[in-house]
Amino acid sequence: MIHIALEMLFGDRAKLIAIVIGVTFAALIMTQQPSIFVGLIMRTYAFLDDVPMPDVWVMDPGVDYVEEHKPLRETALGRVRGVDGVAWAVPMYKNLQTARLPDGQLKAINLTGVDDTSMIGGPPKVVAGSLGDLRRADGVILDVEAARRRLAWRDAEGVLHPLNIGDEFELNDRRAVVVAIAETSPDFILLPKVFTTYSRALDYAPRQARQLTYILVKAKEGEAPADLARRISTATGLKALTAYDFRWLTIGYWMRNTGIPINFGISVMLGFLVGAAVAGQSFFNFVRENLGQYAALKAMGLRNGVLVRMVLVQALVAGGIGYGMGVGLSAAFGTAMRGTVLAFAMRPELLAFSFAGVLLIVSVAALLGIRQVVQLDPAVVFRS
Repeated sequence: MIHIALEMLFGDRAKLIAIVIGVTFAALIMTQQPSIFVGLIMRTYAFLDDVPMPDVWVMDPGVDYVEEHKPLRETALGRVRGVDGVAWAVPMYKNLQTARLPDGQLKAINLTGVDDTSMIGGPPKVVAGSLGDLRRADGVILDVEAARRRLAWRDAEGVLHPLNIGDEFELNDRRAVVVAIAETSPDFILLPKVFTTYSRALDYAPRQARQLTYILVKAKEGEAPADLARRISTATGLKALTAYDFRWLTIGYWMRNTGIPINFGISVMLGFLVGAAVAGQSFFNFVRENLGQYAALKAMGLRNGVLVRMVLVQALVAGGIGYGMGVGLSAAFGTAMRGTVLAFAMRPELLAFSFAGVLLIVSVAALLGIRQVVQLDPAVVFRS
């Protein structure tokens, strides 16, 4: 009977194509849009992923996400180092500054100052030069995207030049020399990233009473980071979070204060509804147009249970083809967008989500067809 069911399905190519198109559209939207959404959310905490060594991040109590810069007093570093369970604690500067390129253009940059001695907090992968080159006079490291595109400058003839090792520019009217190029994870604000030592970052930054942005802390062996974070908060009055908790604090801020979840949720819902409508209506019409064949099978003695299984197989096969095509198109889209500014992260959980949505569409479509078959009077085959 399964063979007959498949012959009926593939014999009506027009209806099959319509069903597959509906499911494909739904699967595409339910995979592609959440993948873009997840990619954007991952970018909000990308800086944390690029600095994996610290167990605890210490910051001003008012900080709600990683790119919010509320400086601390320098004395906070000594207080944190004095807390029991701290193996080491190093300072980090992070704030927005202004760069003047060789052609005179002014660009906003995201300046990070890493510990002078250990270089903890530096870029995760240096592709040209070395992290230790930051110790050279006026040395800075640029991320690849900043060097090649965002901080590129034009000469007198209008030719665009990327910044390379040895090139100079100004940070708040002070000389900066590119000593290395690094790869970093794309973040949410997409500003050029510049790294230097902590002490040099303070020289580049405008003078103010508080300049220390974060204190990066490593727990002693056997010390639970969450317990250490609570101990630091109690002892200093500052906000101390594990990297995991800081990540979720950042995600929560962007989820609450932007329209990103609502916009993507509406897109996914519309994709699901349109796909369900097209696939459901097409499958309903397919079963209705084949009622004569179902009636003949019923008149030959086949029970409703067998006919129900035939309808289910037809719905599942059509849905499976559509799901595979939709996910394949989403994967192709993500591959084509790799290396661009578009955020895209197709995770296994999203494949399960789109599969559940397609299964729901197929189930509803199958129920519409099953209802017709079960209520069918086999006598219609003789009347026709």
